[in-house]
Amino acid sequence: MADSLMAGKSTPAGIDGNARAAGGASWIIAGTAMVLVLLAPAIWNGFPIIFPDTGGYLIAAMTGTPMLGRSALYGLFLVAGIPFAFWPCVILQCALVAWLFIVTLRVNRLGGRPWLALGIVALTAVTTSLPWFAGQLMPDILFAAAVLALYLLAFAQERLARWERYALAAAIAITVPSHMAAAALCVAVIAALWLLSFIKRLALPTPRLSIAAAAVVAGIALSLVSNMALIGKFGFTPGGSSFLFGRLLEDGIIEQYLDDKCPDPSLRICAYQDEIPELADDWLWGEGTAFYKLGSWDGYAEEQARIIRDTLWLYPLEHLTTAIVATLGQVTSFETEVSIHDNGPTFQAFADLAPDLVAPLMNARQQSGRLDAAPLNPTLYVPVGALAVVAIAAALLFRRRLNLTPETAALCFTLLLALLANAAICGIFSHPVDRYQSRLVLLAPFVVAILAAQRMRRPLKTGIAS
Repeated sequence: MADSLMAGKSTPAGIDGNARAAGGASWIIAGTAMVLVLLAPAIWNGFPIIFPDTGGYLIAAMTGTPMLGRSALYGLFLVAGIPFAFWPCVILQCALVAWLFIVTLRVNRLGGRPWLALGIVALTAVTTSLPWFAGQLMPDILFAAAVLALYLLAFAQERLARWERYALAAAIAITVPSHMAAAALCVAVIAALWLLSFIKRLALPTPRLSIAAAAVVAGIALSLVSNMALIGKFGFTPGGSSFLFGRLLEDGIIEQYLDDKCPDPSLRICAYQDEIPELADDWLWGEGTAFYKLGSWDGYAEEQARIIRDTLWLYPLEHLTTAIVATLGQVTSFETEVSIHDNGPTFQAFADLAPDLVAPLMNARQQSGRLDAAPLNPTLYVPVGALAVVAIAAALLFRRRLNLTPETAALCFTLLLALLANAAICGIFSHPVDRYQSRLVLLAPFVVAILAAQRMRRPLKTGIAS
């Protein structure tokens, strides 16, 4: 109201300038506080949070060695942070998240309020795994960033400055080569939004997908070029079919196939039939497993692909059933994990490639077991995430009664679509792992916070929702 009155009056230049300066100062203070809030677990740890996979990214970038499922380009990003103990890497990740939250609030008519933005970021950081991912030396936080960027480009282009559109496209293009599951997620969300735009009963704004699609294409090209430059291989990050093979093994399809086919001189794996573990992780990461005796992701690629094709032809019902079960299992698995006992591969990579950082790494609280998110799962992260997803679905169902704006309804829809797509991609082509879904579920409470803030400003519509 005050803003409307002021808009109709002449305001002295000095007063207007002072107001802008005060507003700019507020945003600087609030923005800095947002980054610090998101960095809190890493700061408390005394070192950016690591994961067993972190070392693989460093190895790929620094030695030019192709690593199973590890992006050399993201590894290069980490390498750039070595002189400063990786702190610039996690600061940039936190700043990206804070900016995306601010822009998302603005396009949902909650902009220009730095303290509201800070409050929502802080609330999300307290109730979700957001700061654990943002402060971790892993590309996982980019999954959430890409979903928000896709939403903003698809449904809010007219509310964005040109530089913001370019920045969002760049965020997507960088996310795509950071992880092949992220690439698949971006493609799936864009394709689904395009197909679902023809269903008029959804009553959603028509998505504008050209910039987002171009960003994904640019990201795919960047994947190919960066791998050629860094590891001498013009192709995608290696190992995609190996993860699928591991899931088929875990679901019993490979065992059934080998029981039906072995002994068979054309199948090298028959010689190791009795050594094959039951779990995908044991097959892929266990020392001295048949997977490595057969040549790992590279040397065993041809026979592995042949077996996958054969099982699709021989056992289509089993494939369909296990794919559905894997997707449902991934949808409901989203506990937050901070690795404490399995970081040996990363320790070794630091010792070989960044020896000056071994001491601060080993002195961090994470290595002594004093940094653990597990106790927060049953009491906070899991129930809050589950309730938030249900609340978003309910908000869409009753959006007319709740008087949701079109852009907010589109945000709810995009997030639910991304959660389902991510569950299918990760569950089917790898296997259900809590971390895969928790890196996206963290957006659900943020969206609920937007709904709540809007509800405080806008009355409900009377009548029965339809």
